[in-house]
Amino acid sequence: MLRAVMQRPKFAALLFASAGLVGGLAGGLAGCVAEVDGTAGVDDISKHGGAATDPNTFFSAGAPKPSDPFFAALGTNGRSCSTCHVASQGWTITPAFVQARFDATGGTDPLFRTNDGSVTPAADVSTLAARRTAFAMLLTRGDVRIGIGIPANAEFSLVAVDDPYGFASASELSLFRRPLPSANLGFLSAVMWDGREPSLGSQSIDATLGHAQATGTVQAQMTAIVAFESSVFFAMASDPVAGKLDAAGASGGPAQLANTGFDIGINDPIGQNPKGTAFDPNAMTMFAAWTNRPGNGGPEKKRAQIARGEAIFNTHPIAITGVKGLNDTLGIPELQGTCTTCHDTPNVGDHSVAMALDIGVADAAQRTPDLPLYTLRNNATGATVQTTDPGKALISGKWADIGKFKGPSLRGVGMRAPYFHNGSAATLDDVLDFYEGRFGLGLTTQERADLVAFLLAI
Repeated sequence: MLRAVMQRPKFAALLFASAGLVGGLAGGLAGCVAEVDGTAGVDDISKHGGAATDPNTFFSAGAPKPSDPFFAALGTNGRSCSTCHVASQGWTITPAFVQARFDATGGTDPLFRTNDGSVTPAADVSTLAARRTAFAMLLTRGDVRIGIGIPANAEFSLVAVDDPYGFASASELSLFRRPLPSANLGFLSAVMWDGREPSLGSQSIDATLGHAQATGTVQAQMTAIVAFESSVFFAMASDPVAGKLDAAGASGGPAQLANTGFDIGINDPIGQNPKGTAFDPNAMTMFAAWTNRPGNGGPEKKRAQIARGEAIFNTHPIAITGVKGLNDTLGIPELQGTCTTCHDTPNVGDHSVAMALDIGVADAAQRTPDLPLYTLRNNATGATVQTTDPGKALISGKWADIGKFKGPSLRGVGMRAPYFHNGSAATLDDVLDFYEGRFGLGLTTQERADLVAFLLAI
């Protein structure tokens, strides 16, 4: 019997070729066509990725019902929570799914709305070609546009904007971000990439008013959305070669995840665990039983590789330098850590306290031509910095928070490509390339392959 272990349910945010998902994707795409025709009700669940039958999803409160408000269009633009949070896509959306949805509906599915789906709210959507241009960031990155202005009390000012779409200003910056998954919410310590929502309850209201463009909300429906989302656990259930990920003593899969304990601060590496328990870098233990498998081919060989990747994630040394929110906060120019220094929540992989960090993803050096670039000036010192997304700073108004984002949960990460807050890394190998350039990981070719195998199995 599953334990009731979630202390603070929160709202969180990959390669869909993993085994067992192709059928669910096809069902979701077929439903998109029906949705445009106005059908509703009992088919809503299958329209959005086969939630009830997805093997990678476990519902702790029982299978979803068509009447769940999560699947209902509660606003004025035809969207529901499930428009952007699809079971077969790891409870988010991916570019391949978005592109198929666009092609099936000519870009008229409720996903394609100008309030946040297009590159500007004034985008031309009058023709198929215009819609393809208008929704370019959704189609290529799976990004939605979040509009947030410079806070009135900010320690900085916007002094220059280079927006390829000609819209952003100090009153509303355009921030292109990946929808975070609406699963595994009870493990989270911060809500949204920039931590702007105080709770999942407030997020459900703001999403209904904003993304769905509702004129108001009904508290009973918001409460039901929170209850449903809090019951959703997502993790990979099987590997095409290794087989079931909870076999032979392993504890992969969503049902095992639902039975994982969590408290805010659990296993925190810098002394913020309220229980005072020492940090254990061996935070991922799902596949420890597969260590030293015979490796004679087939499932056993792949299981051994996944276990090696888990060990690398836990133990490979990383010299962590220049991370705002970590090195500067601790006063340690170089912190010797591992992947689990930041992904410390045991067998989940996010940070167990609300600790937004700047690892450089939004730096000007990482900018691509499809992203805006903002030049910000410190009001006190006159110093300037360029960024594609100020992150938490647009919520706090703090100069020190520019470029800071929370670290997302890693379970099911193989389903949610592309990666980082803006979808700038197309694959897990691209993620490792970024970290190699940023921290000099020094992984061998085999170690990289082992680490990717592990990430695809969680």
